[in-house]
Amino acid sequence: MKELAAMTDTNLTHLITEGKHVLFFTATWCSDCRFIKPAMPEIEAEFPEYDFIEIDRDQFIDICEEWEIFGIPSFVVIDNGKEIGRFVNKDRKTKREITGFIHSLN
Repeated sequence: MKELAAMTDTNLTHLITEGKHVLFFTATWCSDCRFIKPAMPEIEAEFPEYDFIEIDRDQFIDICEEWEIFGIPSFVVIDNGKEIGRFVNKDRKTKREITGFIHSLN
């Protein structure tokens, strides 16, 4: 998974204009984020057509506000620059819920 902080171009809008992307909003202090993080490589492997980008809520609070992300972990799916779905709430998310959400968009 790519981390926005580690990328040379942190202009998110520019990064997601082409292709399919899953934005994974998270934070180091978030227990629900730590719960799902070990499953993320398996989730990514199930969806090789998507680039997954991890966005730390605390480091990029302005992006979270712009995208109206109020609960984490949250997932926003982008296809050629357009949002096609989001899984955003304050609840703990399971691998099954996340993969079901992404499958529902195809």
